[in-house]
Amino acid sequence: MPDLLNSVLATPGLIWLVLAIGCAGIVRGFTGFGTALIFVPVAGIFLSPQHVIAIITLTGIASTSALLPRAWGQANRPEVGILALAALVTVPAGLWLLDRLDPVTIRWIVAAVAATTLSALVAGWRFSGQMNRPGLLAIGAVAGVIGGLTGLTGPVVILFYLAGQSAAQSVRANTILFLAALDFVIVSNLLLRGTVEWPTVALAVTLAVPYFITSLIGQSMFDPKRERLYRWAAYGVIGLAVLSGLPVWGSGV
Repeated sequence: MPDLLNSVLATPGLIWLVLAIGCAGIVRGFTGFGTALIFVPVAGIFLSPQHVIAIITLTGIASTSALLPRAWGQANRPEVGILALAALVTVPAGLWLLDRLDPVTIRWIVAAVAATTLSALVAGWRFSGQMNRPGLLAIGAVAGVIGGLTGLTGPVVILFYLAGQSAAQSVRANTILFLAALDFVIVSNLLLRGTVEWPTVALAVTLAVPYFITSLIGQSMFDPKRERLYRWAAYGVIGLAVLSGLPVWGSGV
């Protein structure tokens, strides 16, 4: 136990990781999304992509216990089930790419995915059509690949839901439920591959504490009447995280 504690305390940029996960928890609590978009670019400065993905998914599972009960009753579970089923199939492809691309390339992919998602949302892109089952399967499949490769489990589905016409409460519940399912799928794959080590688990557990607390704080702040405020607050935090995580600033890995 002392060795694990020492390994956590010796983590490069630990204070920045705690601050990033704390901000991410608040944003996810009141919007239902944003954890990976905020944490992954910052964590990529200090940790390898493999460690970032393991930590973000493990802490994601921890926060689910705070947010899932309310979201379960408000989400469109059949629709989220289709998305999750497709992601289940494609996550291994993303993890396969993770093993074959160098860390700097992955950091650029993270920045590109996050920036593209943010730009589309800020620009007010709207999906006004009806999404059929093949479309949902395609969205879930792409989300699985990107989640396995970068740890950004939500951007594809977030863009689909937030750019659409659904109410804030429905968007929040659906994204919470899908992200919980995808986190579980990725962690299961990592365990089967034997790539999750105890120091990584210890760091994830440590970060899960402020994440759990701030998720509850964010959830208590949620008010459907303030949907626009929540979205723009989330956009600002995500944009700051993307800029700070650009590979041009160097790396602590």
